[in-house]
Amino acid sequence: MDSSQNVDVNQALLQPQADHGTVPSHGELERVLSDVETPLFLRLRKATMIESKLLFKLAAPAVIVYMINYLMSMSTQIFSGHLGNLELAAASLGNTGIQIFAFGLLIGMGSAVETLCGQAFGGKKYEMLGVYLQRSTVLLTLTGVLLTVIYVFSKPILIFLGQSPEIASAASLFVYGLIPQIFAYAVNFPIQKFLQSQSIVAPSAYIAAATLFIHLLLSWLAVYKLGMGLLGASLALSFSWWIIVVAQFVYIVKSERCRETWRGFSVQAFSGLPSFFKLSAASAVMLCLEFWYYQVVVLLAGLLENPELALDSLSICMTIVGWVFMISVGFNAAISVRVSNELGAGNPKSAAFSVIIVNIYSFTATVIVAIVLLACRDVLSYAFTDGEKVAAAVSDLCPLMALTLVLNGIQPVFSGVAVGCGWQTFVAKVNVGCYYIIGIPLGAIFGFYFKFGAKGIWTGMLCGTLIQTVILAWVTFRTDWVKEVEEASKRLDIWSDKKREVVSE
Repeated sequence: MDSSQNVDVNQALLQPQADHGTVPSHGELERVLSDVETPLFLRLRKATMIESKLLFKLAAPAVIVYMINYLMSMSTQIFSGHLGNLELAAASLGNTGIQIFAFGLLIGMGSAVETLCGQAFGGKKYEMLGVYLQRSTVLLTLTGVLLTVIYVFSKPILIFLGQSPEIASAASLFVYGLIPQIFAYAVNFPIQKFLQSQSIVAPSAYIAAATLFIHLLLSWLAVYKLGMGLLGASLALSFSWWIIVVAQFVYIVKSERCRETWRGFSVQAFSGLPSFFKLSAASAVMLCLEFWYYQVVVLLAGLLENPELALDSLSICMTIVGWVFMISVGFNAAISVRVSNELGAGNPKSAAFSVIIVNIYSFTATVIVAIVLLACRDVLSYAFTDGEKVAAAVSDLCPLMALTLVLNGIQPVFSGVAVGCGWQTFVAKVNVGCYYIIGIPLGAIFGFYFKFGAKGIWTGMLCGTLIQTVILAWVTFRTDWVKEVEEASKRLDIWSDKKREVVSE
């Protein structure tokens, strides 16, 4: 977040507002917040109404997109679970132990597009958005080739990590069918960030909703009618993701709303890749460490006594947490766009105000959901499996699940702020310390040394999340937003030079 370069902040502050597409005038919010002649209460009330309108045009469709995308994976796990407890454990391990590895890495690398596209859009440098999209897709596809090796050797990897050979064998079969999904991720995440940075989110929501119905039909046919079992379930999921990718790309090419930001394929996509990789790698490390963190819970659970019951109960809880987490991920996407757009447009007060409003909305939503889930704790697991022992274990873990949901109401928002500002390297360091130096060791101590089992593992890791959230909250609310405008202006100057290869920040 520190800078060694000088910039004229006045130029950044006076930069014209983005009015492309259907984005409301962000400059109105800055004018309201800067109007010292209006009483504070009236100022805040009007600013809240403006911000809420801007926010929910982004957040509501984004929440729908992420929840439906996650629901596709969740439904695949449900189809697998009704084949038997072994199949549920295998699908859970494949989804949470292997697939989330690729998901975290690729969505993390894709968040570099979120930073650059959001700030370029706010600064009216529309032609660069398509270039950033293509550069990111090239990098993510190359990364996908490397990830394929992990998928192919998933069985020995899982056995090496201590999983039982029977579960590892079944999980590897499930994972083989997810290989095409890797490359769907590689294309989808840059497209998703490209559209979100322009506040174009509703089309993705419509596409995701339509694909969900197709996916459920395909899964039913593959698992029950064609008898393809675990492999059929995962292949159906991969195919469904490619439907989303193709539909979104067709929208970009055909839509008038993307006319200025998508100008066709360009050789610039292959220029400056090493420098672009550095920013993508920092983004990947930041988000991967978050996605992989709870993956470790499931992997550690496989080392406990009666690993099948521990895996089943924890994976059900983590699946529910992950689904509800998509609410916060939607707000994460919204705040990232809001902050990056406002910084790119030179509106520091608007960026700061948006952070506060988004936190309030996200926290309130997750608290409500946590209360509902606690009320339904005894019946939650029956959506996944008919086992009574699993139901009792899930009910026992529900209080920890509720605490996790409440904490997740604000933590992803601060991560979104980090992406919007380009703080990925700093947050990656915080994540390493809180998650992997504090959280995981505490979880292992509570789970194995003190013999608290799955509850102990989860409790220790929840401590790491709490510390990380407090640190990010402290940093965010002490941020000099005028200085962040300067940083955004410099970043745009560096990354929008189209006549020569991009240089490193």
